[in-house]
Amino acid sequence: MGVDAKTDMKGVELTEAAARRIVKILSDKPEKSALRVSVEGGGCSGFSYKFDLVSERNADDVAIERDGATVYIDDLSLVYMGGSVIDFVDDLIGQSFQIRNPNAVASCGCGTSFSI
Repeated sequence: MGVDAKTDMKGVELTEAAARRIVKILSDKPEKSALRVSVEGGGCSGFSYKFDLVSERNADDVAIERDGATVYIDDLSLVYMGGSVIDFVDDLIGQSFQIRNPNAVASCGCGTSFSI
């Protein structure tokens, strides 16, 4: 894998629907400024995504911005999430943020747990 391909895999995309939902959520929380997405050990499949509303950016955070929405992802989580797309889905099952992660080889029905 060349340097360019590896660099491209680091990117995480935020969909328009996810950006709209983040802006809406934060409009009710003036003390918060961004959504933090992180990867933690555990969950049904080995790793799980964690979502938090935050007011500050950490030194190791990468900021992803779109349409007035900001998402922070720390460097370690980015290793597991490189190339992912963060989306917001509103369907018959319910509303949720979903992450389409090309690095995940398995995931579970809850939609927040995966393995690499």
